[in-house]
Amino acid sequence: MSIYQQAEQALANIDADWRALIQQVGSCDLKIDEQAPYQALIRAVAYQQLHANAAKAILGRLLEQFQANFPSPDQLLALSPEHLRACGFSYSKIETLHGIAVASQNGILPTLTQAQHMSDEELIQRLTSLRGIGPWTVEMMLIFNLGRQDILPVDDFAVREGYKRLKRIEHITPKRLAELGQAWAPYRSIAAWYLWRVPK
Repeated sequence: MSIYQQAEQALANIDADWRALIQQVGSCDLKIDEQAPYQALIRAVAYQQLHANAAKAILGRLLEQFQANFPSPDQLLALSPEHLRACGFSYSKIETLHGIAVASQNGILPTLTQAQHMSDEELIQRLTSLRGIGPWTVEMMLIFNLGRQDILPVDDFAVREGYKRLKRIEHITPKRLAELGQAWAPYRSIAAWYLWRVPK
């Protein structure tokens, strides 16, 4: 039995609402795009507060500067702020990009191998020390780039909205969702995947 099948079984056993959701949505097919924190965070910054298509275009313009290859920290820092603005990054995001590149150069940002041996808490604490990188951004990296199975992004609006629809309630705070989500361990990432898919 795969980890996703184990998760589905455990979540379905919580109550009738979860069981109905899993039956309706079907099997979890959470895709992991394994990336080092440097690359994952650069991509995450591009996508912050933007529609996916707009963010993809901005990132595409950045990669075009390097023949579609991902720029190294040195290459990224060599680009002027004006050059990055022309790609579509705001000045605030440019400062964040530079901070990520410098942190990679200085060894503050772990390599993929190092990250794979660090706990969720260690990674969140270290990476949120960077300007413009909050817990949500790191949590997305943990789920989608490092394949961590037990992350519940309680600050994610869509996760909270999904839970409200699942339980037919008007309000849920991040703190309360975190408390309730303890019952979904050690499969909270898969629970979030399902909450993103609760029908409207």
